[in-house]
Amino acid sequence: MATYADAQELTALRSLSASIGRSPHLTQAAGGNTSLKSGDTLWIKASGTWLKDAVTDDIMVPVAMAPLLRAVEQRDSAAEQPQIFAIEALNARKLRPSIETTVHALMPQRVVLHVHCVDTISLAVQADCEAEVARRLEGLEWAYVPYRRPGLPLAQGIAERLRPGVDVLILANHGLVVAAETVAEAEILLRRVTLLLARPARQVVEADIAALTALAGSSGYKLPADIEAHAVAIDPESCRMAAAGSLYPDHVIFLGRGSVLAKPGEDVPGVTGRCGTAPMAILFPGLGVLMRGDASAGANAMQRCLADVTARVDVAAKLNYLTAAENDELINWDAEKYRQKLNAASN
Repeated sequence: MATYADAQELTALRSLSASIGRSPHLTQAAGGNTSLKSGDTLWIKASGTWLKDAVTDDIMVPVAMAPLLRAVEQRDSAAEQPQIFAIEALNARKLRPSIETTVHALMPQRVVLHVHCVDTISLAVQADCEAEVARRLEGLEWAYVPYRRPGLPLAQGIAERLRPGVDVLILANHGLVVAAETVAEAEILLRRVTLLLARPARQVVEADIAALTALAGSSGYKLPADIEAHAVAIDPESCRMAAAGSLYPDHVIFLGRGSVLAKPGEDVPGVTGRCGTAPMAILFPGLGVLMRGDASAGANAMQRCLADVTARVDVAAKLNYLTAAENDELINWDAEKYRQKLNAASN
């Protein structure tokens, strides 16, 4: 770090990052990232690492900011590979910077927090998101960014919407970015914005564990890690939303396209036989969810996220789903294949 003060800020950022990472309502699995600018160096969370580990593990990577910003400005494909700009002398573990390093570099503030807040996502998937957020964030300097694939396309989308003074970004079908000059100020802003965007979740009855266990049989499918994950299958409105497609990138990365629903009377073998494949998760309407036996911690976290997000969406709202092409570009993206590899290795 350039100064003792910067070192103190990085320590504070690690602590805040771990706190954010422990809240499934703020981020899930390896999603979300935080950063601190120190002179010409950007310290950012490494790809595939979990924010909750920020204090106990060395997950921050130093990146040379000036050449990275030049690459973004010139629409150079090198900006899609932030590891090119990592400062190797300070990166002993040879970690890759976050795939969203360009987003952090573009924000002029020293501290940037990007979270996959479920309240924000529940608004960000609605077609009326911009108008609804405008009502809730009146008086704040914020910008709405239409959906772009994470990485360089998202950075370019932000550059088109960024104006002086903006310190809050609402990313369509994705999440929230807040930025400030200090870690303490960023934490206060994050807390303020998430409170303004908060919405109550629809309540559901408990999952039918006995029925789910019987439906799994000897298939190898198992109950999800979090009991909260069942809600998406139990609540009819959430189930309807999930059945219609993919709502945000990390769902596609960890769970695949959309959601698979069992038909009345179907057990796990019936579903896998009909689909011709074994989906990562199966929703049994009115009963709950079963996960494939090899489901990662990341997949489990994202299955709960789906329940948390859909439970907060306005049942009358028109939703914007990722298109077939947008699903494909996420699944076939090298940066996400790398993150998946790390996720599998961490199980």
